[in-house]
Amino acid sequence: MTKKLFYEDSFRQEFDAVVTECKEQEGTYLIVLDQTVFFPEGGGQSADTGMLWCTSGQNDQKTITESMCSREEETVHITDVQEKNGQIYHKGDRPLEVGSNVHGKIDWTERFSKMQQHTGEHIVSGLVNSIYGYHNVGFHLAKDYVTLDFDGALTKKQLREVEQKANGAIAENIPVEVAYPSHEELKTIAYRSKIEIEGQVRIVTIPGYDICACCAPHVKQTGQIGMIKFVGMQNYKGGVRITMQCGFRALEDYNRKEALVQKISTSLSVKEDEAADAVERLKEEIYRLTNEKAALMSQILSYKAENQNPVGRVLIVLEEELDGVQMREYVNLLMEKEVDTCILVNGDGEAECHEFKYVAASKTEDARKIAKWLNDRCHGRGGGKPDMVQGALQTERQEIEQLIREIKAQVED
Repeated sequence: MTKKLFYEDSFRQEFDAVVTECKEQEGTYLIVLDQTVFFPEGGGQSADTGMLWCTSGQNDQKTITESMCSREEETVHITDVQEKNGQIYHKGDRPLEVGSNVHGKIDWTERFSKMQQHTGEHIVSGLVNSIYGYHNVGFHLAKDYVTLDFDGALTKKQLREVEQKANGAIAENIPVEVAYPSHEELKTIAYRSKIEIEGQVRIVTIPGYDICACCAPHVKQTGQIGMIKFVGMQNYKGGVRITMQCGFRALEDYNRKEALVQKISTSLSVKEDEAADAVERLKEEIYRLTNEKAALMSQILSYKAENQNPVGRVLIVLEEELDGVQMREYVNLLMEKEVDTCILVNGDGEAECHEFKYVAASKTEDARKIAKWLNDRCHGRGGGKPDMVQGALQTERQEIEQLIREIKAQVED
């Protein structure tokens, strides 16, 4: 059994230990120590990462510190930690000799951030449960975000109220309590996450806010969370999923969004608190100009259609830089002329264009047959209804021009 030092002091960052087992697995090494500060994955929280150094033969702290700082070739990088049957396995990039002494150090920035998120999650889940009766049915603590899934719906207003109360708990700086009640004592405790747990149950209590079974390390006082901020919500499986940031992650999220607002306000030459209104005005202007452009384009297409002189009952036209809506509008205008079939092929205006869009319509033929013929001839794809089809042809411009010449020659004959 590996002694779990992270339960004795969740703020401990370094430790000394003895290697009790080391075995290779798929190019990495699973290292077991007699004691560890590394928390293994569990309780919705990912494993700690960090480093180990062999200290056998080094008797003073100065020598150990120098070894840690200067001997990278002797550093074992721990990238994952898992627990199985009471043994904690540290996944490292090089082996350590069984019986050797080691010094370990976790990535404290990562650990502290996880504890901020996890304790914040307990406060929020406890509040949602006590106020609305909903249960946390999913918790994911990722590297960049935290999600909480609840089995009931919440409005944005309700979530804002929960967020406000959660930050109130931080301001109170309440001590986070950890207890290991007996089986009989556990029966008298009203706690969340009442699932069947073998062995000793660890209860984490934030007085006035939450009591929950949990195996992960937490901050010692709620004030150390710093801040709780909801940054997203969505309906999820009949309930709600909240995306949350706590502590330094919340600060980073604020800084990132502040930088975006500053960039937008600078681009629009307005104050930061006027950026949202300026964006709305810009959207309205874009909408107006888009409609004006569409109206002008319709006039241009009408003019083009009037000046097309079909030979026979089939009309094929090569155009440039029309979008899908404009292509269909143009074909409808062309079909008003005395033609039975119209094929419009559209390029992007580049000499090296390799994809050409098409729209074809017919009064007398099944347009899907035209699409199949075009697709087979020019490595295309597409389809539609009997009266109109659309698609794309993968070919060279000269092949398209040759295709048009052939169709015109057949029509003239």
